[in-house]
Amino acid sequence: MDARAFRQACGRFATGVTVITAETEDGRLHGMTANAFSSLSLDPPLILVAVDKNATTHAVLHRAERFVVNILTTAQRHAAQFFAQKEKTDWTHIALGRTPSGQRCLEGNLATLDCQLYPPPLEGGDHTIFVGKVEWVELGEGDPLLFYSGQLIEPRLHHHLRAPSGPEGARRD
Repeated sequence: MDARAFRQACGRFATGVTVITAETEDGRLHGMTANAFSSLSLDPPLILVAVDKNATTHAVLHRAERFVVNILTTAQRHAAQFFAQKEKTDWTHIALGRTPSGQRCLEGNLATLDCQLYPPPLEGGDHTIFVGKVEWVELGEGDPLLFYSGQLIEPRLHHHLRAPSGPEGARRD
């Protein structure tokens, strides 16, 4: 199997773009851009994210009890690019908020999911699959930021194609 061809083939599948955020025991925030994200179950509400074992956030997630999935809009391209960097030094240009559980999250998301780590993590080759039990959701507005063929893509959706905004504010499951 040609590894490059495999990577290119997988890149042909357009995905949404997320930033996964989690805090260390001493309160330092870590985050990473991830497109290996999926819903897993509706009952109970579970999601999964696959994280490269060499990513700094990997070690943080292994020790965390909670993490947040920030599903990005096209207006958050800068956040996707920032969190894709290995070294993140200046966070002042990133607008942060908090979920009801106290976890830090990005502001202006298409959707925000506050998750409790659902142990144990699963091995997946050079990645670890972290499962989260979604305990809080907030829905936002905007067009989704997509990743396709190694590039961030900003689709221009017609209004009738956008997801309904749903109930006002947040919903607890």
